[in-house]
Amino acid sequence: MKKLIISLLFLISIVPIKMLAQKNIIDEVIWVIGDESILKSEVEQERIRAQYEGTELPGDPYCVIPEQIAINKLFLHQATLDSIVANESTVMADVERRLNYYVSQIGSKEKMEEYFKMSTNALREKLRDMVRDNNIIEQMRQKLVGNIKSTPADIRRFYNQLPTDSIPTIPAQVELQIVSFEPPVPIEETTRIKERLRDFTERINSGTSDFAVLARLYSEDTESAKRGGELGFMGRGQLVPEFAAVAFNLLDPKKVSRIVQTEFGFHIIQLIEKRGDRINCRHILLKPRVSLDEKEKAIHVLDSIAGSIRENKITFEQAVMSFSQDKNSAMNAGLMLNEKSGTSKFEYQDLPAEVAKVVYGMNVGEVSKPFTMISQTTNKEVVAVVKVKSKVENHKANLADDYQMLRLFYENSKKQEFIKNWIIKKQKETYISIDPAWQNCKFQYPGWIKN
Repeated sequence: MKKLIISLLFLISIVPIKMLAQKNIIDEVIWVIGDESILKSEVEQERIRAQYEGTELPGDPYCVIPEQIAINKLFLHQATLDSIVANESTVMADVERRLNYYVSQIGSKEKMEEYFKMSTNALREKLRDMVRDNNIIEQMRQKLVGNIKSTPADIRRFYNQLPTDSIPTIPAQVELQIVSFEPPVPIEETTRIKERLRDFTERINSGTSDFAVLARLYSEDTESAKRGGELGFMGRGQLVPEFAAVAFNLLDPKKVSRIVQTEFGFHIIQLIEKRGDRINCRHILLKPRVSLDEKEKAIHVLDSIAGSIRENKITFEQAVMSFSQDKNSAMNAGLMLNEKSGTSKFEYQDLPAEVAKVVYGMNVGEVSKPFTMISQTTNKEVVAVVKVKSKVENHKANLADDYQMLRLFYENSKKQEFIKNWIIKKQKETYISIDPAWQNCKFQYPGWIKN
């Protein structure tokens, strides 16, 4: 379930389906790097992948792609020397996420197997090798550049030496404080939801209905509903505690769990398979609805609170401590944190849409009227007011306002320079042979061809 997962690292890079479906028609060694070879078919698969994604390559794909594969092999070789290994738990979690993505895109597990012309287990192993290599390469890169740090003097010198036309432009940003309140759900609504889930359970246990069919029809976890409620293999830490406690205690795939309440709503769960410390199960999620009357009461309360803040009867920080239910900001004086950047500054495009619409025309220090929004934490509707703590328009970066951004910019440039020099050094130390037909290239690193 998409919203149930606590930690999806984020923005995952999905390997396109066509890349894995492509058959290796031609296997011809075109490069040799140390003890490793690069096949023509590998390059062709990567070319098709880039074409499928609409990725623009910086040059001839038959030059760019094998060079990148060769660079990856240098990292993997060094990782072997440094005894760097992949975290298998992380690898398998990523593999299962990718498999779930394929199923959601193709329609079913059976259709996925037909498309790839291989069993799910075979596809899983193919993905595992690929994800493991990516994991190791990333660890190796981080180890190489992990000690690169900067001092304030470094940043000042770096900034003062930048040509005027190279100084980055900083988009408009805002810092916001928020008070949010979740209107209570009437007992009658909770009772209605539980009765409906009990009815589903009775129908499944009696054999009159299939869990997967009911999930597709009624579950409010829209992503897993497409797969009949199936979540895919997950570790205990990837699920919210209340859900995991029940799911991992299920033993009989034919039985349905008791009703489980989490911050996302109410669930019933069915075991599919256990594999070591991971579990695959189905669930049906129903979310209680807040009544219009309760929502209006919450709006009235927050409107009164906002008025008291404007009249200086209480501070915004006091309002946060006394009333806010936003656990991500309540202990931070209501300051909203940007998970993307790790700071309190937001570009407008990174704000929740409801918040961006409200604050776009506000001034620093101004407190909004109450508005409704979907909580990024619980995916439930809440009522909120926000205060603009700071606001910066589009501008050229400067040391006073943008030190942290300039520090990251500087450190990233130093890391890139270090990696470049490391690759050049490894080229000189590594046996490299390239088929003459593949040498007529303008490589990023000319040292591949040795005279």
